[in-house]
Amino acid sequence: MNSEPAPLSGAPLRARGRRFLRLLPVVVIVGGALLALKTSDLVHAAYAAAGEAQSVQDSANLTAAPKAANPDYAGAEDDATASAAEVDVMSSMAKRRRELDARQSQLDTQARMLAAAEQRVDAKIAQLKQLQGQIAALLVQRDDAQKAQIATLVKTYSSMKPKDAARIFNSLPDAVLVPVAQQMKSDVLGTILAGMNADSAQALTVKLADRLALPQTADTAATVQTAQAAASGAPSQAAPAAAEAKAQPPKSGG
Repeated sequence: MNSEPAPLSGAPLRARGRRFLRLLPVVVIVGGALLALKTSDLVHAAYAAAGEAQSVQDSANLTAAPKAANPDYAGAEDDATASAAEVDVMSSMAKRRRELDARQSQLDTQARMLAAAEQRVDAKIAQLKQLQGQIAALLVQRDDAQKAQIATLVKTYSSMKPKDAARIFNSLPDAVLVPVAQQMKSDVLGTILAGMNADSAQALTVKLADRLALPQTADTAATVQTAQAAASGAPSQAAPAAAEAKAQPPKSGG
């Protein structure tokens, strides 16, 4: 037997197709609505998630940004302050160094000036000492020459006759008479004084006494005169001359 199903008739197929066609728009509309709702939920969920993520990010930025920015700002400010302080210190040190250099230069200049002045003063002192030595030598030479001259005059007048020597002594200036009479021996001077005018002999005696006497008492003057006579190895001259002049009567010069 043939077991194949009998083919459907065309009428039921057409009816089924028409129902499907009528239901298809409804299904599409319902599916679209469901899809729209689902899509709207997904969009809202996505927006909500994005908002939450943005909120979290903003909170993190708000909390982290000040912490990250403040240290940098504080560090920059500290660096700027430190740099300004270092600049001030360096400027002050440089100014102080310039002042010290200027002071040192001034001190060096003053030291050089003082050294030059000391050298000039030392040179002047050396010249003065040399000049003083020359003057002292000249004075010694002059004194020696005067002593030699006086010694020559003493020897000359001592060898003359007392009367002739007395006549010359009457008119000799004191600058020559007194030193010559002082260096003569007492006995020779006594004979010459005896031959001189009374006034001239008296004046010469007073001058010899004033020349030998010191501004002390008579005893002190006598002691000094004795010491001088002992040092020279000759007896005192003025006192014996004065004594002899008083003892012997004056003679008129002629």
